[in-house]
Amino acid sequence: MDDETTPPDSKLTRSKRRWASEHKFITGAPARPAEERLPPGQHLVRNWPVLDLGRQPDVSTERWRLRIGGMVAEPVSLDWAAFMALPQTQVRSDIHCVTTWSRYDNDWTGVATRDLLDLVGPAEEATHVMLHGYDGYTTNVPLEDFAAPDALLAHGWDGKPLTRDHGGPVRLVIPHLYFWKSAKWLGGIDFLGGDKPGFWEQNGYHMRGDPWKEERYG
Repeated sequence: MDDETTPPDSKLTRSKRRWASEHKFITGAPARPAEERLPPGQHLVRNWPVLDLGRQPDVSTERWRLRIGGMVAEPVSLDWAAFMALPQTQVRSDIHCVTTWSRYDNDWTGVATRDLLDLVGPAEEATHVMLHGYDGYTTNVPLEDFAAPDALLAHGWDGKPLTRDHGGPVRLVIPHLYFWKSAKWLGGIDFLGGDKPGFWEQNGYHMRGDPWKEERYG
């Protein structure tokens, strides 16, 4: 993944660090069950806002590679053809962004994380994954969340290829966590034997990020 660099220090990153220090957007409402579709403190939007670290890498499918390593039996590096040869899954799910917007009924196409786990065989000692984006972004996710039934590595949205501004050619989608955990421009996945903070987690955000528990900040 030769495009990975240190994420830039943008106006948005500075604002979000400030929000974390102020615990902005926390309502203090009691945790609600996931059957209640809109988490506390969220509002619905019809568009799909674009949020990133100020850099949108241009990664063609010809150059794209997904490296998977760490505590796995079979480390791999998938090119586009190998990735597309894996079983393809379609999922409809909601998005919940930590900046308080939610968007319902997003139709994704991609590779289910469970099929990826079957491919690489995580070690019994593996408990977390660290995700690496081509923009230098990192985020940590518990293995049980990564392996959720509706989690996938998406290359399509609403019947079309995932666009660059939304993380194409491939991004992770874990619907039951805040969307900063669904890394854009995905290029690497490391399986770890313990938890380790990624970019936003080092900047005041929660290590897990459950929207229904308002796990916005650490």
